[in-house]
Parts: sequence; C-alpha cells; structure tokens
Amino acid sequence: MARRKRKYKGLTFYQRKNKLNMSAIKEVFSYVYIAIFAVFLAGILTYTFGLSTNVIGVSMEPTLSNGQTIYMNRFAYTLTNPEPGDVVVFLPKGNQNSHYYVKRVIAGSGDTILIEDGVCYVNGKKSPYVTEKVLDGGIAEVELTLENGEFFCMGDNVNNSEDSRSANIGPVKLKDIVGKAWFHGKSETEKIGFIK
Repeated sequence: MARRKRKYKGLTFYQRKNKLNMSAIKEVFSYVYIAIFAVFLAGILTYTFGLSTNVIGVSMEPTLSNGQTIYMNRFAYTLTNPEPGDVVVFLPKGNQNSHYYVKRVIAGSGDTILIEDGVCYVNGKKSPYVTEKVLDGGIAEVELTLENGEFFCMGDNVNNSEDSRSANIGPVKLKDIVGKAWFHGKSETEKIGFIK
C-alpha cells in the first residue's frame, strides 16, 4: 500500500480568516471624498478670487502703489453690476494685448458725468470719489450720458491717470471688466489688506 505524502506547509499557528472591515473602507472613502472636494473647492476659489495682477503706474495712489499685487474677484459682477466706488480691473476696449487697467468706478449705467472747472459732477452732484481738482476733463468736458452696461472709471490720482476721460479708453463696458479688485498685497508703505 502506497503511503500518501503529506505536504509540509511550514509552521502553522492559529490563523484567522481575513475579513474586510467595512467601517474601515467607509472611513478611507470618506477621506478620499473630502480630499477630492477640497481640491475642487480650492480650484473654484482660486479661479474666482485668486486671479492676480500688478498695478502699473501711479494712477491709483494713494490707494494702490506701482507694482503692488492685487487679487480680483471674477465672480463679483456675474449677478450684479459695478457700483460707484468699486475698484475694477479691465481691458480697455477689450484689447487682449493690453495690460490690465485698475481704476475706480465713478459713474454707472444711465448716469451723466461732467467735468467742469476742475470738478467732477455725476448726475449734477459733485462726485465723492474725485476730491482733487481735475486738470484735464477729457471727453467728460462735455456732459456725457453712459449707456446701459457702461461705466466711467478714473484713477484715484486723477491728474496722473489714463482712464475713461481719454478717447482711446472711454467708458468701460461691462464685458471688458475682468473683475473687482478686492485684496492687495504688501507694498513699501502698506501691509496686505482689503481694497477700499
């Protein structure tokens, strides 16, 4: 009678069958979902609030300095229009080859603007956003009524600013506004902060 050979498997101790722990799997998947959501949210926030540019020139002094980094909110004017006092970033006449212009909205759609004897009037009242005597009224030396979707923008440093008074820029159309400038980086004289 042939003897059966028994396979030797080495030392064997108590072995427990491996079972999948469902609660551990759920926990791992919850971390994965949180990570994916965080990356998605970071992408949305960066796209909406994180687009940055640098101020070119002294036209927005003392509010913003030459070379200062600013961040814009590209979502701000999706549901609402710019308001007088907002600092906006735009491409003049939609020129994609131009650098971004950073200016303050002085008047909006339907408003009339007139610069006379160095004073900027919006709808017949002195603008609270232009406090200096304006030496060059440009196209606003004759009363101008803004059409729907148009905004008159000027630099805070009005006598050192190329803005809506210039015929080659003129009133800024809503479609040419990239976003609202909402936050600025550090400059030689200022810490980081919100743009007012």
